[in-house]
Amino acid sequence: MPEELTITSGEATLAAVLAKPPGIARVPALVLCHGFPQGPGGASSVAATYPDIAQHLSDLTGWAVLTFTFRGAGKSTGDFSISGWLTDIDAVVTWLEARSDITGVWLAGSATGAALCIVHAAADTRVRGVATLAAPATMRHWVDNAPQLLDHAQRMGVITTPGFPANVAAWARQFTELDPLAAAAKIPPRPFLVIHGSEDPVVPPESSIAIVDAAGPGTEHRILAGAGHLLRHDPRVIALLAGWMSRQDR
Repeated sequence: MPEELTITSGEATLAAVLAKPPGIARVPALVLCHGFPQGPGGASSVAATYPDIAQHLSDLTGWAVLTFTFRGAGKSTGDFSISGWLTDIDAVVTWLEARSDITGVWLAGSATGAALCIVHAAADTRVRGVATLAAPATMRHWVDNAPQLLDHAQRMGVITTPGFPANVAAWARQFTELDPLAAAAKIPPRPFLVIHGSEDPVVPPESSIAIVDAAGPGTEHRILAGAGHLLRHDPRVIALLAGWMSRQDR
């Protein structure tokens, strides 16, 4: 069974789950990052299926697989912001890097989590490789109406503290400053896998093409026929991730 634990990230405490094969001293680690909550359940259920995926990938590959909920989601404390979620990824990478039983850290993310994985890895050479599911090439459209965006975040439950953020304009501006395309160019020569659904109604598949073009030759690109936005539920994605993990230089 996966181990439940907490990781400190600045002023936030992140709820995490670590799946690790028994009886093996040192293994590589993959971090699974969820996306922004949508629909029923909101922040409380956004990563509900990730522990099972972590355990399945660990069983298939012999890797340690850690998944966590970003601040404001699940059982993690704090409130959502782009800078805060980037801080959370850094805290998780640092936590894994400090363990004597981990040989290296790779990142994988869905949607918003995927874009943040790209951006973080571009600035953090500790990250050995990146895999993305339904990653957006830009999030600038999120700030067309900052008050509406804030209201949505509150309704989804990722912002619960009264008066947060203190400066709504500055909070929203972080979305325009996030540039997955510029960051993608800094991932190679590290392994980079970009997966997208051909029928994604939320992030069009053209987004993945833009990311791959920005990253350049050597980037692995898979557009899955008939797949929508929630790729983690597609068994083809688990097979692709497991295969990609098995090809890494451990």
